[in-house]
Amino acid sequence: MVKIRLHGINDSTTVNAMIDSGATEDFIDQEFCHKYQIRTTKAKNPREIYLADGEPSSMGPVTHIATVPMDIGAHREITTFQVAKLQNHEAILGMPWLKNHNPRIDWGPGKITFDSEKCTTMCLNESPTVYAIPEAKALEENLVSRFSTIQAKKDKSILVKKMHKNAKIPTKGTRRAAGHDLYAIEDKTISAKGQQVVKTGISLRLPNGTYGRSAPRSGLAVKHGITVNAGVIDRDYTGEIGVILVNLFSYDYHVQQGERIAQLIPEKILETQIQEVTHLEDTKRGTKGFRSTDTRRIEIDEISTKTFERSKKQGDEDGLLWGRYNNGKLEILATNISTELAIQSKKGQRKKDLTEIVPEEYWDYQRVFEEEEATELPPHRPGVDLEINIEKGR
Repeated sequence: MVKIRLHGINDSTTVNAMIDSGATEDFIDQEFCHKYQIRTTKAKNPREIYLADGEPSSMGPVTHIATVPMDIGAHREITTFQVAKLQNHEAILGMPWLKNHNPRIDWGPGKITFDSEKCTTMCLNESPTVYAIPEAKALEENLVSRFSTIQAKKDKSILVKKMHKNAKIPTKGTRRAAGHDLYAIEDKTISAKGQQVVKTGISLRLPNGTYGRSAPRSGLAVKHGITVNAGVIDRDYTGEIGVILVNLFSYDYHVQQGERIAQLIPEKILETQIQEVTHLEDTKRGTKGFRSTDTRRIEIDEISTKTFERSKKQGDEDGLLWGRYNNGKLEILATNISTELAIQSKKGQRKKDLTEIVPEEYWDYQRVFEEEEATELPPHRPGVDLEINIEKGR
């Protein structure tokens, strides 16, 4: 037997195949094709398979064929198998394959060399030699592979138990849908702006490393304002599943038995443990809490006294200042609460030195950044500064 790799529709799989010069065709197991999504097509001429004594074989009849890419070591080819109900093997390479590639087989060490003209020019990209596998070991590997695949499929399954005879098993709307639709086992009215727990009549066992999240259905949310609250289902919970439905609209909603009310989405979870420490690593954000990352542009608009008084009474969140100009300077006469809080938060803050504001490479030019340099003219320099005398009326 020899190890082969077959490429299905979505994935590839490795299995051990029997090389049998007594087989008149190349065969592949029907169940194996279904399990690994190997595409099959209907044969033009369905036919029976006969044994050496002339009796029909239980392998047949052959109604479908499978044309599939196959690797044997570095040997790549497209092989056409007859799909049959094989008893002891997943694949058999018979006389059609042997004649097509004409491999050189050394039966003693189980050495197979693809050195025919066809293989060296079309099928190979590396070494032409592979080695056979003892039949007992090959059959054991195939058995392990078969059961490990069944177990892997089981590990990905959501186990569902009906707790009521009228309960419905969750279903998917489409093959690739993220969620499984959950069905109500009871009639219930959800009042406007209210919420109710609606039972499903089922219990679950989720796959390892996951938890279940009950999420809203888009149709109910858009048309009737029905959403889902508190939707975490722990893997170790085995009681009846209930869905907390919330009605956001201003009219009652009536849930009917058998109606799809939510969708169950299994999500991966990192199982963690709590460890107490005395110090946490510093971060840029630090202890800044709610809204600490919000940024807003400050805009100042002049408003009337009447508008200011109305805004104070309404408790507007915008910062408001009420003042008057005196000799070109604004004097603040009143503020609203949010502005007062902002002013208080600035009080007591130390004024930064220029060396804390100006980059070090510009320290030699600190005078440029001094306040008096920006608000006062430099002293007059006779013979250097230009003077233009303007006479009124000219």
